[in-house]
Amino acid sequence: MDSESKKLIEETLALAKENNKMLHKVRRVQKFSAFWQGLKILVIVGVAFGLFYYMEPYLNKILNLYNTISGAEQKLNNNGYVSDLLNKFEN
Repeated sequence: MDSESKKLIEETLALAKENNKMLHKVRRVQKFSAFWQGLKILVIVGVAFGLFYYMEPYLNKILNLYNTISGAEQKLNNNGYVSDLLNKFEN
């Protein structure tokens, strides 16, 4: 092997080692990024479930109030009480 070929092989080896180091760094950054993305998703889902857990009693009270009001409206409309009152005022 002549000196020129040996020099080219050594340069190629040095470039391959440098390339390998950069590829390892890129892969490490990708793994770190994937970990943080997963952690962010877990935090968002956890906060959503936590908020629902702590807000559930208040949401149930609001739903019960709404159902009570809509039930009272249905009773008034079914009994004809409102229409009777309106008819009295029209006459």
